[in-house]
Amino acid sequence: MSNLDPKESSVNQDLQDWIDALENLNLFDGTEHAKKIVNNFFKYAENKGLISDFFKQIPFENSISVNEEEDYPGNWEIEEKIRHFIRWNALLMVLKANKDKDLGGHISTYSSAATLYEVGFNHFFRGGNNGLADMIYYQGHSSPGIYARTFLEGFFSEDRLENFRQEIDGNGLSSYPHPWLMPDYWQFPTVSMGLGPIMSIYQAHVMKYLEQRKLLKSHENRKIWMFCGDGEMDEPESLGAISLAAREKLDNLIFVINCNLQRLDGPVRGNSRIVTELASIFKAAGWNVVNLIWGRKWDKLFEKDTKGALRWVINNTVDGEYQNFKAKGGAYTRRHFFGKHPDALELVKDMTDAEIEELNRGGHDPIKIYNAYKKAYEVKDKPTVVLAFTIKGYGFGSRQADNTAHQVKKLSKDILQEFVSNFELPISVKQLDNPPFLELPIGSKEKEYLLEARAKLGGRLPVRQTNLEPQYFDNESPFEDFNDKSKREMSTTMVFVRLLTNMLRDKKIGEKIVPIVPDEARTFGMDGLFRQFGIYSREGQKYTPEDADKVMWYRESEDGVMLEEGITEAGAFSAWLALATSYANNQLPMIPFYIFYSMFGFQRIHDLAWAAGDARAKGFLLGATSGRTTLNGEGLQHQDGHSHLLAQTIPNCRSYDPCFDYELATIIKKGIDDMYVKNNDNYYYLTLMNENYVHPKRPSTATNTAIMKGAYKFKSSKNPKLRILASGLTLRFALLAQATLSKMKVSAEVWSITSFNELAREGTAIDRDRTYESEKKSYVEDCFSVSMATVAVSEYQKLYAEQIRKWVKGNYVCLGTDGFGRSDTREKLRSFFEIDAKHIVFNSLKALKMDKEAKKFAEDNKIKFNSKHYLKR
Repeated sequence: MSNLDPKESSVNQDLQDWIDALENLNLFDGTEHAKKIVNNFFKYAENKGLISDFFKQIPFENSISVNEEEDYPGNWEIEEKIRHFIRWNALLMVLKANKDKDLGGHISTYSSAATLYEVGFNHFFRGGNNGLADMIYYQGHSSPGIYARTFLEGFFSEDRLENFRQEIDGNGLSSYPHPWLMPDYWQFPTVSMGLGPIMSIYQAHVMKYLEQRKLLKSHENRKIWMFCGDGEMDEPESLGAISLAAREKLDNLIFVINCNLQRLDGPVRGNSRIVTELASIFKAAGWNVVNLIWGRKWDKLFEKDTKGALRWVINNTVDGEYQNFKAKGGAYTRRHFFGKHPDALELVKDMTDAEIEELNRGGHDPIKIYNAYKKAYEVKDKPTVVLAFTIKGYGFGSRQADNTAHQVKKLSKDILQEFVSNFELPISVKQLDNPPFLELPIGSKEKEYLLEARAKLGGRLPVRQTNLEPQYFDNESPFEDFNDKSKREMSTTMVFVRLLTNMLRDKKIGEKIVPIVPDEARTFGMDGLFRQFGIYSREGQKYTPEDADKVMWYRESEDGVMLEEGITEAGAFSAWLALATSYANNQLPMIPFYIFYSMFGFQRIHDLAWAAGDARAKGFLLGATSGRTTLNGEGLQHQDGHSHLLAQTIPNCRSYDPCFDYELATIIKKGIDDMYVKNNDNYYYLTLMNENYVHPKRPSTATNTAIMKGAYKFKSSKNPKLRILASGLTLRFALLAQATLSKMKVSAEVWSITSFNELAREGTAIDRDRTYESEKKSYVEDCFSVSMATVAVSEYQKLYAEQIRKWVKGNYVCLGTDGFGRSDTREKLRSFFEIDAKHIVFNSLKALKMDKEAKKFAEDNKIKFNSKHYLKR
């Protein structure tokens, strides 16, 4: 002690005093009391900034000690053989697809994740034979391995494996999980990367919501599994909702992150450790974190590491180095890993280089994986993340942990021979010239084991089953209430809220209607729903809201109907998507209505909207406060002039821009009939306006068919010289223009265009049919077959109306709101974008080649053409 610095001696003495005090506290007051004191003191010290960041990190060690582990419950040898066969078939599937055709595919992802999946398939993943199945979001690039397992089970033929990534002629397999392409197999589209994590979180959230509303029976062991890659966690959607999962106590959710340390081009975190980083993030968010890092072959080394040298080396090694150790073999690892500390090097002095190379990572060890998954099942009131340390390209010899491993589509014969040898596969050297898929003979112990394991867990996976029971309203009168002229001015947003309220009260299917908003309910006039139907909250309402004394107070409830997801369009859409696919994933048809600021819809979450199409989602998206000019004052970032063009890119999204109440009511009623009675796999996008006006009596021309097909003649004219086609709110400007033109002795008819998109889609489809000698005529051609000057106008970019140009006979002029938005009054905005009644009149005269009249009208109405024109941005 005499050699120590006096200050250091004082620190040691103080530390010993604290330790003695803690021991006495533990001895006399018990462990639980001591734990509370220590935890609260730690929080206090952390708040004072006295805790080093080092101590906040989770060590780079397994969360489950050897002493805590349970024995593996399965037949080790049989499972290993099955796993090796699956590895081979997954590998071969990609190799065959690229032998002559260069079809792409990925072999390194599944090679790193095979054991993670197989332990799940054999011991955890619940099938749907005895109740609702687990929901599994498979890492998209691992699809070959999932197909290979289904092949061994006997549900895919060898021909299908031969046709991997060859779908056009039928009997093929899609590149990634795509429910649209394989509707009886895949449940969730998980490529593009990053979408799976946020979708799975909200899927778990919605499952709890449905259970607390007593619409779905609660299954304690039913889980949602999210398999994803470490590189994928850099996507904002991957981590953006993890705090919600902890806050909502989603113990039905398990993330398995395949930490093979590599993304497409190189290391995920070459200069640090991705496992440590993710562990800290998830722990801080409130998750149960299970580090699955070291395999069982490390256990004896850790036991011998009495000086802590090995742990020091482990925690002072970065991922770029770990990648090298698995790429360059045992001798390199001895020198550059264990050689970092003489005591660590001493631990492996009796091990050969080959034995060092065989030191396995946790993500490749069935015992370690089994115990990690078991712990995930046992934790209550928390989601779990399993951080599995693996090797990219595991088993690929010289290509293992290679920076280019992700792009590998072909392997040399030498590497294949080494693979066959390492995994003890029954394939000869001669067969490697034309390698065969491996099957398990019917009646073999391996085949029986494979099938029995799944039978015990409830049947095979993946499988997608649907409940297509028709959904009928008890009373359809709410939809018919809008056929007469309105008694007061209303916006289409107000009309929708009235419709929604009536639907929620329906005795038959009202409980299946779910309104979803991203913290904009008051903006859309939906706050009246708070008190009537309640806002869902897992924990109810632990406080008295500030507005409790008011009629429309903010009422949270454990069985609330409305989903208020906060300021997160991606999160709210993911909740909608979970409900929109509930007819398949929960065998429970739900009818979700997601209402949002239209500018922050497709523009913000188009990737998720595309995934919804792939997932065969059903439901309604409502783009409120839509249009470039109806949202006066808000300006460039808020004014939507293109959402319908974005909606058109999704093949099964049907989009409409209604002007009047009866149009909106018809589209919703017929949309429900389309999706939930006829069971067509579509979803609907409707734009709503926040401008009040009187809604007319429904004209006889406004049939259900005409409204749904996209157009009907709203107002006729005797011997018309002109057609005005108007979408949404601009229909009112068209009627004003018609009246002005009439005074100028120009007879015009006015058409309500509920959907330029639907007109264009059908027109395109019929054109294609006519190429093959069909004599059918499209609806858009029927409507506009008479040659006549035509002016089309909408609140959206001109391209929206331009879509139908080829089917409109006569001179065709499109007006729209191209360019960026502006802040100003509605009147000035409409004049600026040249879609108001005056500009419709002017362009109508020009279309009729009445140039003198047009010039005089422009002068009389002060229509100016200046350098600030919106097309110049």
